[in-house]
Amino acid sequence: MKLFRPTYVAYAHCDLPCGVYDPAQARIEAESVLNAAKKYHESDDASFKQRCVTIKEERAEEVKHHLWVLWTDYFKPEHLEKYPNLHDLFWNATKKAGEAKKTEDPSVGEELLSMIDEIDKVFQDSKS
Repeated sequence: MKLFRPTYVAYAHCDLPCGVYDPAQARIEAESVLNAAKKYHESDDASFKQRCVTIKEERAEEVKHHLWVLWTDYFKPEHLEKYPNLHDLFWNATKKAGEAKKTEDPSVGEELLSMIDEIDKVFQDSKS
C-alpha cells in the first residue's frame, strides 16, 4: 500500500496551487451584499425582498471565504511584522461580513467595503 501513497501533498485555496490572490474577489461579493440590501429597501414585493435577503446572505458568506483564503494563504509571518494590525483588519472585516448576513442595513455593506479597501491597501503594499 505504501506504493500508492502520495509522496507529496499540496495545499491551496483551490485544487491547483495557483498563487492567485486578490481582495477584489471579496470586494465584488461585498458590492453584491450592499446592492442587495439597497434593493431590499427599494421594493414592496415580498418575494423579491426574500430573494434579496437570500442573495445577500450567500454573498456575505463568500466575502468571508475570500477574506479567509487571503488571510490564511497569502499573508505570511513577515507581513505581520510589517503590518502589525493585519489580524485585526481581517478579523473585523470577517465579523462585519457576518453582521451583513443578519441585517438589511446598507450602511453595514458600506462599512464592509471600507474594510476591504483597507485590506486592499495592505495587500497592494505587500506586493511592492
